[in-house]
Parts: sequence; C-alpha cells; structure tokens
Amino acid sequence: MPTIHSATLLGELQQDVNELRAAADRYLVPQPHDILLQQPAPGSWSAIQCLEHLNGYGRYYLPAIDDSFRKFLSQNRPVPENFNSGWLGNYFTQSMAPKPDGGLKMKMTSPKNHRPAPALDAAHTLDEFQAQQEWMLSLLQAAKKVDIGGIRIPTTLSKLIALKAGDTFRFLIAHAQRHMLQAIRSVEKARGADAAAVTLQYLREPVR
Repeated sequence: MPTIHSATLLGELQQDVNELRAAADRYLVPQPHDILLQQPAPGSWSAIQCLEHLNGYGRYYLPAIDDSFRKFLSQNRPVPENFNSGWLGNYFTQSMAPKPDGGLKMKMTSPKNHRPAPALDAAHTLDEFQAQQEWMLSLLQAAKKVDIGGIRIPTTLSKLIALKAGDTFRFLIAHAQRHMLQAIRSVEKARGADAAAVTLQYLREPVR
C-alpha cells in the first residue's frame, strides 16, 4: 500500500476540497432552483440530490472524525511523519475516484438509506454542502497534529469495518469528486447544454 508524507497528503486533500467548494460556487449556486432540482432522466439524480447524498455521509463521518481527533489530542501521543494507506481504504478510494477524463472506474449502487428524496430544499442543501466542506477543511488542518494512520473511523457499512483516518479523508473526498461531476452533468443536461464539454472544461481547468 502507498506510503505518503502526511503533510503532503493533507495539503493535496485541502486543495481538492477547495476545488469542490469553488465548483459548487461556479456551476451550481448561480443556477435557478428548478434547474438544480430537475432530474436529467427518470431515476437519475438531480444536482441537489447528488449534494444531499454527500451531505448524508458528511452527517455521519465529520462528527466521527472530529470526536476521534479530540480523543487523540487529549492523550498527547506521538504523530508519525508518514501515512501508510490500508489496503481496504486504498481500494475504496481508487474505486470511487473518477478517472482523469471524468469516467467512472466502477459503477456502484447507493445503499437505500443514502438514496436522496427527489423533493428537497435546494437552498438548504447547498448551504449544508458548503458548511460541510468548511468543516472538512478544518478537520484536514487539525489532522496535521494527529496520527491519521493510527486513528480508525468506523464506516457506515458496519462499525466492525473501520478505515484509517487518512483513508477516510481520501475516500470521502473522492466520493465528493465523483458526485460533483454527476451534479454538474445534471445541471448542464437540464439547461440543454453540452454536459460532456462542460465536464471536460471543469476537469482541465479546476477552479480554486
């Protein structure tokens, strides 16, 4: 499994989150709510459903990471310089992350309890998404003072399956990148625009 300098990894992840925030501001926030709520095809998610799906995971993982970090800091334990990714966390991340061209390495079916309803409050969902990204940035900053390889975060799959904190960050951010692309495509299809062209523009010129 890859060994990564922890500070370098956390810096890269912070940049990824800033790009997600900027993408939401550029491609989603300016759109009318009816566009954001429009499903591009029967059974396909609207942009807001994509964000609500991410918000649902954030409601579980962000407090769990925060609590784990607080416990670690209260124990005055050493912080390793490098992070060794676990095989399961690395697999989850690699499977979730979109390809450089925006394609998907693996199609997945979301668990029933993480499938968003079609009727949502667009403004509230957008606000919560952006607030969660701010929280994620603060956790990534705090992670520089903890052992992101030694701390383990139980997954939503089962409390018996836990990922290293560093892999939890990697997986969550790859998951957000995957669904941000889906949300952008959904908006462009609802607008009658060329979704593929806009996706390539987003991938080649990430906004920060």
